[in-house]
Amino acid sequence: MKFNHKTAIHFDLDGTLIDSVPDLALAVNEMLQALEKEIFSEDIIRYWVGNGAQTLVKRALLGKREIENETIDEADFKEAHRIFLNAYADHLCEATRPYPHVIETLQALKDKGYRLSIITNKPLQFVEPILRGLGLNDLFETCLGGDSLKQKKPDPMPLLHACREMDTSVGSSLMIGDSRNDILAANACGMQSIGVTYGYNYGEDIGVYKPDLIIDDFGELLKFL
Repeated sequence: MKFNHKTAIHFDLDGTLIDSVPDLALAVNEMLQALEKEIFSEDIIRYWVGNGAQTLVKRALLGKREIENETIDEADFKEAHRIFLNAYADHLCEATRPYPHVIETLQALKDKGYRLSIITNKPLQFVEPILRGLGLNDLFETCLGGDSLKQKKPDPMPLLHACREMDTSVGSSLMIGDSRNDILAANACGMQSIGVTYGYNYGEDIGVYKPDLIIDDFGELLKFL
């Protein structure tokens, strides 16, 4: 299939453009060590990433991904969150790397005239330093973090906000991401989407959430745009 008449492409960050789990895991375990709690392997922490820093910290404190019915003392959480943010700020680009074919594909899309943006659930304060550290900062017209608006993905608010900010329509835009949050946000506002299979979708098949297309390699985008 071809995605015709698109002018703006919105990208998730972690799990779509970059593999940031090694640095996130390092910061999580520094936080847990500071709190004298059990640490976890990178493979376990990988399944906790994707809903923003606050949820990641809560999952780490509870030692599991499913935390909907769990409670954490607010003071304990705030202290853990503070320690995590400081630790992560010290390790933003130590082991974080773009996935294969990301840099050249983004540049090719920009050269074709597409307008590119980042819509991530990661706190905004970390987004620009990571993009700059990886040489990606000149490619994107706008960036939205998980704390930029009142709602974050899977709510459609960030996608609709990006359309307004870039003066584009939902119909002329495309969302690309690795997790259900990305696809559900796109579905909720009627935006077409592409799911990638290599990211952090909690072990679920991204196809369950019905993106318009699924790709295994970021470079495949150029076949469809």
